[in-house]
Amino acid sequence: MPSATASLNGTLIAQSDATVVVEGNQYFPPSALQDQSLFEKSDTHTTCPWKGLASYYNLKLSDGTVIPDAAWYVATTILLNNTDTDYFAFYKNKVNVKVQ
Repeated sequence: MPSATASLNGTLIAQSDATVVVEGNQYFPPSALQDQSLFEKSDTHTTCPWKGLASYYNLKLSDGTVIPDAAWYVATTILLNNTDTDYFAFYKNKVNVKVQ
């Protein structure tokens, strides 16, 4: 599978060749994180009838920029075809996601 990256303002946030595509979104495994300190749990949660409960992360960059709810994860194996949970995805209008 091609490598997928997520970056914001020139900062590489995640990179993996083991992403899973669901509804056009690249879901990255937890091991794809380049720096966990960039992620801050958000108080935001949403519910989807088939995916279940989604939880969100704010991104905190070293320059002080905070992007609220830029990433989300769904702790369900149904979403990811019974693979490990805690894969996460990014809002494309907030984070640049590329597949190469």
